[in-house]
Amino acid sequence: MYLSFFGLNEKPFAITPDPRYLYLSERHAEALAHLLYGINEAGGFVQLTGEVGTGKTTTIRSLLAQTPKNAEIALILNPRMTPPEFLLTICEELGIGVPDSAERSLKDLVDILNDYLLKAHASGRRIVLVVDEAQNLSPEVLEQVRLLTNLETNTQKLLQIILIGQPELRELLDRNELRQLAQRITGRYHLDPLSSTETAAYVRHRLRVAGATTDIFTQPALTEIFRLSGGVPRVINVIADRALLGAYTQDRHRVGASLVRQAATEVFGRQFAPAWFAWAAAAAGAAVLIATGILIWQFAPWSNSSSVAHASAANPSTAIDAPAERESGSASAEAGHGPDAGASALGKKAIALGELLARYASETVPDQAFAKLFGMWGAQYVAGSEDPCTQAAAHGLECLMQRGSFGQLRQYNRPAILMLSDDEGNPHQVVLTNLGDEHAHVALGGEKRQVSIAELSRYWLGDFVMLWRPGTQQVRPLSAGMRGAEVRWLRESLQRLSGVTPTTTVSDVFDDELTRLVKEFQRRNRLTVDGIAGVQTQIVLASAIASPGSPLLQSDPGHGS
Repeated sequence: MYLSFFGLNEKPFAITPDPRYLYLSERHAEALAHLLYGINEAGGFVQLTGEVGTGKTTTIRSLLAQTPKNAEIALILNPRMTPPEFLLTICEELGIGVPDSAERSLKDLVDILNDYLLKAHASGRRIVLVVDEAQNLSPEVLEQVRLLTNLETNTQKLLQIILIGQPELRELLDRNELRQLAQRITGRYHLDPLSSTETAAYVRHRLRVAGATTDIFTQPALTEIFRLSGGVPRVINVIADRALLGAYTQDRHRVGASLVRQAATEVFGRQFAPAWFAWAAAAAGAAVLIATGILIWQFAPWSNSSSVAHASAANPSTAIDAPAERESGSASAEAGHGPDAGASALGKKAIALGELLARYASETVPDQAFAKLFGMWGAQYVAGSEDPCTQAAAHGLECLMQRGSFGQLRQYNRPAILMLSDDEGNPHQVVLTNLGDEHAHVALGGEKRQVSIAELSRYWLGDFVMLWRPGTQQVRPLSAGMRGAEVRWLRESLQRLSGVTPTTTVSDVFDDELTRLVKEFQRRNRLTVDGIAGVQTQIVLASAIASPGSPLLQSDPGHGS
């Protein structure tokens, strides 16, 4: 209903899991990376837990979308079943034929499954069992799950098992009778609700995926969404969707905090007051208590007002000089000599960028910003056609939209569009062209304008869009056991940085030697040292081996040294 009104291609806040809309908070990214690693490392358990609506199922859908070709997934969504039914479901998911006579026999089902796993292992395939809503598993089925890990060769397990569930799963596995199973879990990850900054980035991310080119929710509205949802993605989706519908019915193209509260009222069936209301009520109560205390003090028999008046008369400077000192202190601060001089000077510095944003506001819209960023890559951006990331892909470029820091931008070392917000709450998209230790350059008014990092930090909350050129056609996390053109590019690139001339027969297998090279590169560049060449590692690597003329934020970043 509201899609064309806001310029959207599809509903951005549908509650059905869609990997395209997955927003990777730091914890989500860590969990996904280790789940992918687990798929490529046969054997053992991985446990992923989180409250209802925190994104567990969406994370799993994203995992399935990135599954290596040599992996087969058996996905069980409703594990409320008996042990034979559980084993039979695994066989059905893997396409294993089971005779009618074996359907109720645990031994026969295990033998059939074991035979299939051995054949898969011999052909180089990995079998992964993913159990969603695992907190609903009965102790009998959990014991059968444990026994499945006994299916192994002399060197490795034949089945990788991933258990996903609500926090009750952790309590279930803490039972004494299940300690043998708990001891076999090699990785435990818990998805917490999003923080306030992550909630804002999550909402913006979903809107951009749906085709939005401007910020539809104001910053106060995003703050209210976090307050009323508690950072739970599913609740965020419901409130944000209802708020968009409310804005549409009122013919508003921007969603403010009041609309978010109205939406939450409709969703939860109760009224929500503004966040400041509780503070104001508390302040009013405190004021009443203070006033009451003053009255009691003044009229209480222990009050000695005459002695106080006598002291004031005897030393008039007590009552007269204090205001003079305050006035003198204010004058000193304005002159740059008082205790508040630093804050005053900082305020004056921050005005410079604010004036630039006001003066060149017509340049800080998404189309203008993307046109500049595309131009730095020698590509042409066409406003009003396909979304920017689709256009970037046509030029062999990848789009990265996330929330980060200046340190992360230095790691990536590529120009980026920063999402700024001025003092009035108006959004601005500005291209960052250079990033030094204390100053940065932004493209405004046909020039590269120098601003201080401190000044820029006042307007930037961490959201950015960046373009980068991958070394291969497909971008996906690379880890031990994988093979292909992406692995060959990874090895050649790391060898080049190490001063080794690649031979004509570069291996395309991700072996122990390549894992070592990846870890060394990650350690030098202050990345997570896990031996997995994820997207972040690949971006930093692509910048380190960038060809001359390729746009960089720092001309001598020191990557790969």
